[in-house]
Formats: sequence, C-alpha cells, structure tokens
Amino acid sequence: MYPIIRKRILNPTVIQMEIEAPLVARKARPGQFIILRVNEEGERIPLTIAGTNPEEGTVKIIFQVVGATTEALKHKEAGEAVQDFAGPLGMATETEGIERVCIVGGGVGCAIALPVAEAFHRQGAEVTSIIGFRNQDLLILEDEFKACSDELIVMTDDGSYGRHGNVTVPLKEMLEAGKPFDRIITIGPLIMMKFVVAAAKPFGVPVTVSMNPIMIDGTGMCGGCRITLNRNGERVTKFACVDGPDFDGYEIDFDEAMSRGRMYADFERQAYEETCNLFRQA
Repeated sequence: MYPIIRKRILNPTVIQMEIEAPLVARKARPGQFIILRVNEEGERIPLTIAGTNPEEGTVKIIFQVVGATTEALKHKEAGEAVQDFAGPLGMATETEGIERVCIVGGGVGCAIALPVAEAFHRQGAEVTSIIGFRNQDLLILEDEFKACSDELIVMTDDGSYGRHGNVTVPLKEMLEAGKPFDRIITIGPLIMMKFVVAAAKPFGVPVTVSMNPIMIDGTGMCGGCRITLNRNGERVTKFACVDGPDFDGYEIDFDEAMSRGRMYADFERQAYEETCNLFRQA
C-alpha cells in the first residue's frame, strides 16, 4: 500500500495528491509516468508524474475526474492509501542542448508540462510557457509556471482570464515575430497538440508532443497504447508506454489517435456513472 500524504483540490474536477513512494521518487524524471490501482478490484490507470520530493520520498500526481477510477481516487483522503503505485515508466523528456524552449500546455496537460518547464529552468534554459483553459474556473498551476518561466501567457477560450483565445494565437505571434525557439514541447488534448504542430510547421521549429493513449500494462505487452507515425514515407507503429510518451509531433497520425481515444467513451461513461452511484449510496 502507498500512503496519501497530501491532497489538494486544484479546481472542481482536478485534484493533486502526494503519494509516499520512495523508490519512484528517487528515480523519476520529468515526462515519465506511473500506473496505479486504487484498490484490489480496481483497474490500472497511467498518470504522469507531476513532481517528486526524493528527500521526503513522495511523488506528486495530478488527475482529472473523468472516469470510474479517478472518481474512486477522488474520494481517497490524506492518511489513506492506494493499492499499487508502479514506476517510473516511459522515457524522460529530453532537455540537453536546448537553450530556448516554448512549453505549451492545455487543461490538465499543464500538470505534465510543469515538471518539464521546471527541468529546463533548473538547467538555465530560457523558458516561455503558454497555458490554456476553457475558462478561469479551470485554471491550475499559474503560480508554479510563473516561478519557472521567463515569460508566461495564460489563455482562456472564453476570455474570462488572461488573453482570449487558444494557445496557438500567441505561439503564432511569437513565431511570426521571429522569436527563436530550439524546441516547442506541447502537452494537452490531442486536437490542441495537432494545431500546435500545424502552427509551428511553416517555421521549421522541432515540436515534441506527449501522447497519452489508452494504456493497460505500461510495459509494451498489451499493445493498447500503440500509435502510428508517418516516418520517411512509411507508417511505423510505436508504443507510448515504452517508446514515449514523447514523440516528434510532425510524425504523429493525430486523426487515428483521436479516433482510437474515442473507442471506449460510452463504456467509460457507464462505468463512471455506476461508480458515482456507489459513492452516493455509501
């Protein structure tokens, strides 16, 4: 069992927890993830590592309540524990040799983007961060991004906070103005990452995307997290859990990835509603 040390509500649907997992905390690097089970009967779900404290032996996770397992996890409190907490898994984000980076995060994807931005900041890179949300109520981690960014731009779809519009608006402005980036790293909804890649392509700036497809075992055995790359005129299959989660954004078949991501939407909704009913009756 892995104790929950702290719990923090970031917005109505997003929760941060710090879990005691010393071995994971010691080895984890930005961009990697863990797989947890809430209880013995629970399913395995991947969650990106949002930060670590090796001295305290804790790992920070941030999750959005969207399905049965995250609904069950939401009801856990500090002092309780989760059944399993395996990791770190996946490949860490490459940061070496990059002096000017633009981090583009969307929604709960900002929880994944933050430790990457912090890693670049620690190594002395110039960090520009663009984070976007549907509205002000869903805003998370603004202060944390301010602390590790040379420039931070906050966007909301409805204009209720920061600038009005999506994350590609300021990105295009900076690229058109000739602002030099060695790399753009984008993490968030697939449709957002697709348009970030499209915005950067005319300028030839390398773009790294973080993929979070359906995943079960996290070791490359189940094949559930497979994605298709268009590489040198050939279609290549890779697995996000062992080959990623970071990939060259120009190679990703986003349309296929979005189609696969919707495959189990009805099942997930039914499982979520059943879990909610269990907690209401408890």
